[in-house]
Parts: sequence; C-alpha cells; structure tokens
Amino acid sequence: MVSTGAVPNLAFRRLRGQRSAGEFAAAVRRAAREIGEQVACDARYIGRVESGEIRCPNYAYERVFLHMFPGTTLVDLGFSSRETVRGRGARATADTPPPTAPHRDTDEESDVLRRVFMTSGTATMATATLGLGGTPAAAAARPAPRRVGEAEVSAVEKAVRQIRLLDDRHGGDGLYRKASQPLRIAYALLDSGVAAKRSTAGRLHAGAGELAISVGWLAHDSGRFEDARSHYAEALATARVAGDAALEAHAFCNASFLARDTGRPRESVRAAEAGQRAAQPLGSPRLLALLALREAGGRAGLGDRTGCERAIGRAHAAFGRGRSDADPEWMSFFREAELEFLEAQCWSVLGEWSRAARHARRAVRLQDPHFTRNLALYRAELTWDLARAGEAAQAATEGHRVLDLLDRVRSTRIRAMLAGSVTALRPQRGTREVREFLERYAEVSGTRE
Repeated sequence: MVSTGAVPNLAFRRLRGQRSAGEFAAAVRRAAREIGEQVACDARYIGRVESGEIRCPNYAYERVFLHMFPGTTLVDLGFSSRETVRGRGARATADTPPPTAPHRDTDEESDVLRRVFMTSGTATMATATLGLGGTPAAAAARPAPRRVGEAEVSAVEKAVRQIRLLDDRHGGDGLYRKASQPLRIAYALLDSGVAAKRSTAGRLHAGAGELAISVGWLAHDSGRFEDARSHYAEALATARVAGDAALEAHAFCNASFLARDTGRPRESVRAAEAGQRAAQPLGSPRLLALLALREAGGRAGLGDRTGCERAIGRAHAAFGRGRSDADPEWMSFFREAELEFLEAQCWSVLGEWSRAARHARRAVRLQDPHFTRNLALYRAELTWDLARAGEAAQAATEGHRVLDLLDRVRSTRIRAMLAGSVTALRPQRGTREVREFLERYAEVSGTRE
C-alpha cells in the first residue's frame, strides 16, 4: 500500500514511455547486468517508484538508473535526494515495503541470512553483509582479508543451509533479495584469491557455487526466471573452474528444471543429460534418479512419451538402490514424495490427468507436513490434475487446502499453479464446491469472480 502523502514520480513515469511496467523492469535488469549489479526489479517495483512510495532507490538501483540515463541525477529522475531521506523511517520507504501481517515472520526469519556471516569473525565481512558504514560500493572498496580460512568458509556453508531451511518453510518470494547479499560476499571472497589452503579454496568454490544455486532457486520460485538463469550459469562456471563434478551436476539439475518451467523442453533434456554425465562417477544413485526425472520432464514437454517413460523407469531403478554416503547434502528434499510429484508432472504434461492425479495424491500423502512449501506445491499439482481430469468437486476441496497453506508460503510458482486451476474450474462454477472455492480464491487473491 502506498504511504500516506506519497507524491507520484511523474518524471520517472515519463522515462518509461510506452513500455509496460514489466517491459521496463526487464530493461532495468538488463542494464544492471551490463554493469555487474544484481537487482530483482519487477513490475511491482516500478509501480512503487512511480507512485512515489520509493522516494529514493538504494545504491544498487541508483547505479543502474544513472547507467540507463547518463548525465542525470536522482533528482532529475524524480527522486528525493538521499540526504532528505536519511533515518530509520526514511529507509523503510526507500526500497523495502513494510511487511504485511501474514508475512512478518518470513521477513524476520530471513534476516538470519545476514546475521550468518557474523560468525566468521571477519570485521570486513560482517560490516559489508550488515550494510554498516556505507554503500555496497564502499564495502567492495574495503581491503579483502589477508587470508580466507575456516571461519569464512563455514559462514558461506551456513548461509546455504539457512536459505534452504527458510525456503522449506516459506518459499522464495520473501527471501530472494536478502539472500543475494551473502552471495555477493561469497564471490568477493573468491575474487580475493587468498584462501589459506588448497582444501579451503575448494570448499569456498563449492560453497559459493551452492549459494548461487540456492539464490537462483529463490529467484526461480518467485518468478524471476532471468535472474535464476544467471545464478545457475554462475554456479556452473564456478564448478568448471574448480573442477567440481558434484557442483556441476547440481547446476545442470537446476538449469534443466528452469528450462522446463520456462517452455524450453529441449534445453531441459540437454541440461539433464549433461548433469547425468557429470554425476555418473560420483556414486549417488539418488542424484542420478533426480536427474533422470529432470530429463523425463523435458521429454514430456517435447511430447516424447517413449523417452519420458524410459527416463522415469531409470529414475525408479536408481531410486530403488537406496541412499548412499555419496548423496549430496542438498538432496535431503528428494524423498519418495518428490519422486511421485515429479512423475505426476510428467503425466500431467502428457495429458494423462487421472494418472497424474494418482501420483500427486501419493506425493501429498507421503510428504512430511513440516515441509510446508512442498506440501502446498504438491496439493497445487493435485488440484490442477483433478480439475483437468474432470473431478471438479475434489479439485475444489484440494484448492481450499492450498489456500489454507498460503498464509505461510510465499511462492509465485505455487500461486501461478493455483491460478491455472481456477481458470480450469470456472466452467464448473455451477457445482457448489467449485463455486465456494472460486469465491474464497477471489477474496484471498483480490480478484473478481
């Protein structure tokens, strides 16, 4: 909601011209990449700027805007000068909206990501990560630590685990921007090239790469697909530089997933196959199973039923070989419930809705209820499959259960899946269960029915 007394930024609106807010946001992200910045700009951010809710952008956005419009100042772009918006209250309106009541716990918990680096014992890192003492540019200009040792590497590894934990609870939407900051610090450490030992350097490369994948996943889950693609590519490059086959397999796994979700099934298959080649010598059947399911998803998108079935068969065979000491830590989510869910998605893409619904229902039944985001995800898949299978009343029942979880989960991906189910169910609104679900969905989402 726009702050009381906000003055619309008409100068910035004129700069957008005939482009939509989404198109302009994409241009901002491209400009950021040109100068090495990372900003999660979307149509909502542009709207907040134009409404006057954001009186002054943060330093990263400032650099991007001045790069896009050379020779201008912030005042020329319709913003207030930074001196006029200093102080705690001003900073709250500068870039970060006040958290709404249902999600305040998410914002507070995700602040842990910044505190993680306090354990490193390196004053430079702590200062940069917490934003103390100046701008990101000023933090980057500080001397790097003379040696990167156990404390710094452990801080990177701890940040990866913390991101995964918070994602399991809440989804990616509320975490992405905060998680990007530890990632920049991790790569600054890599760039310093001053690891005390070769083993430390290897762990730092692995930790930074895993952090890039984790942040990429948050971008993916929150609908920032180009950002996700960039983070996954960064992780893959890190893996190649370090000769780390496990990191390479993980990067290809997520790249395959993203390609499938963004309508590039052939690329999804190629990435999954490359991941399987990297994973082959690692001795983890579960990793091979997951990569085979990524391939199956891509082949389903190509309409290759035979190839999809073969990949699913390989996945089940590998999964059946059980756990291994070589299984990567990040694969803790890949249990039987996830296996069933990924297979459900394949049959759904191939148009076998009832078969897909059977697997999705098994995924829901098998899922640990503590993994809130995945439970919401599996129920959203089940809602969609039931709706397309003609089981409208059952779909509505599952849709209610997804809505019950969305107070605790912030995932653009899950909300998009549920919106698709709503569209599929609208022709059946004469059914009481469907009508009640559609009315509740409209109330929760702020749409009209």
